[in-house]
Formats: sequence, structure tokens, C-alpha cells
Amino acid sequence: MPASSDSTAVASTSAPPDAQTPLAVEPSRGAWSLSPPENASATGDRIDALLARSHGFDFALAAVMLGWLLVAVLRFRGARKVAPDGGTRRSRAWVLGLALGVFGVVDGTLFLGSEGYLRDVLWNLRVPAEDPRTVRIEINAHQWSWEARYAGADGTFGTKDDVVTWNDLRIPAGVPVWVQLVSTDVVHGFSLPAFRVKLDAIPGRVNQTWFQAAREGAWEAACYQHCGTSHYRMRGMLTAMSPEAYAAWLREAGRQAAQTYDADDTAAHWGWAWRTP
Repeated sequence: MPASSDSTAVASTSAPPDAQTPLAVEPSRGAWSLSPPENASATGDRIDALLARSHGFDFALAAVMLGWLLVAVLRFRGARKVAPDGGTRRSRAWVLGLALGVFGVVDGTLFLGSEGYLRDVLWNLRVPAEDPRTVRIEINAHQWSWEARYAGADGTFGTKDDVVTWNDLRIPAGVPVWVQLVSTDVVHGFSLPAFRVKLDAIPGRVNQTWFQAAREGAWEAACYQHCGTSHYRMRGMLTAMSPEAYAAWLREAGRQAAQTYDADDTAAHWGWAWRTP
């Protein structure tokens, strides 16, 4: 765990909830739906569009292959068997050209789409770094819970008014949220399906990403990496609030944290220096 000596003043605002308690918000789509989860992200539509194009190509290629197979079976059903000769030079050139053409169109389109999203969103950490509204959250993964830390009213991590929550992430809607993530024990997978976010939580390494809620609401936070016998218990809720409601919550939680601060509670003094890209 990348704990730092300057992180010496943290107070928890709540105890870890019972992870086996049903989620307060049921998923909007059933387990049998083939559609992506509800999109609550300001940039999630680009991921959905990329998936739709990928599935469209898959469907078209499958239709061509199955159609060609059906035609071949019907057309040559009664034909005599001949030894394969590898075809003529012209036929081999046609097959090779067709394969390269399909590869270029399908894989090239998907590659450019993926690269554009990575460059503009996932790898573009200048957006949260340069936006003064950006909310920063440190997340510490455990077997089996998500522990999140917010800087209090002083805006500085590692002070008495740091707000720590368990399986309860709160963010303002319409504002970039910058996450730095580690794990204390094994590799976990931080996932916000409604925001199209997945990020590995690795012991000894700080990973980061950002996202932005398009509206207010509550959605599930999950672990996508099997991390032990109670992996299923790594469930949390992310609540997007209005900026005013979020500011009021953080202010009150920070006040309570400062009042209950215990310098001897060394287990709560986790954290690390905020790393900028």
C-alpha cells in the first residue's frame, strides 16, 4: 500500500455497511438484457457507439460467412469429390485481397474509434487537472469493500477534516471526477458500469481515471476482478448529487470528521501524495 507519512489525519464518517444488504437502487435493466447498462456518463455514448459498430461488423461478417456456406452446400451438394489443389494464382489473389480489405475496414475502423476515445477521454487527464471544478477522490480497495477519501473544506488531503466513506461514493453531477486508485491486498477491478469505467486496483501502484456524471442519480459500483472467496461482497453505490447538495454533504461530513478525529487510529491514516500527470 502506498501510504505516505503526510497522511496522518483522517477520520471515518461511517462504518463499513453490510455488503449483503440489497442495493438501495435496483438496476434499470434485467440480467437477461443484451443491451449495455444505463448510460449515466457524459462521454459514455462514445463507448456505446463503438460497441454498436463492432456488433454491426460482427453481424455483417457472420451473415456473409453463413450465406456463403449455405450457397456452397446447395450449389455443390451433388458434385464429385476432387483433391484440393490450392486454387489458381488469380483465385488466391482474390481471397487474399478480400481478407485484407475486410481486415482494414473492420479492424481499422474499430482501432480508430478506440484510439479516439482513449486520447480524448481516458488518457486525457489534462481535463480534470486543469478544470478548477474537478473533484478528486482517493479510493482504497480492500477484501471486500471500497474505501473512498475526500479532502474536506480545506481542500487538502491528509488533514483532520478528510472525509472517508465505505462503499458509498458521492459526486456532484456535471463536474469532472478524478479518481486515484490503489489496493491494500490483492488485485481488484473498480467498475462503474453506468459510466463505462473500469480500472485495475493494484497493490503498490496508483492508477487514475476520470469520468463525469451527466445527471443526478444512484448507480452500482462493483468489482470486475475475482479477488477472493467473498468477491461478491465488493458492491457499493455511487450517488451523483447536485453541486449544491454535494457541497453541503461534504461540508457537514468534514465537520463531523474533524470532531471525531483520532490521531491514534493508525488504520485510518492511509493515503498518498496526489500525483499529477
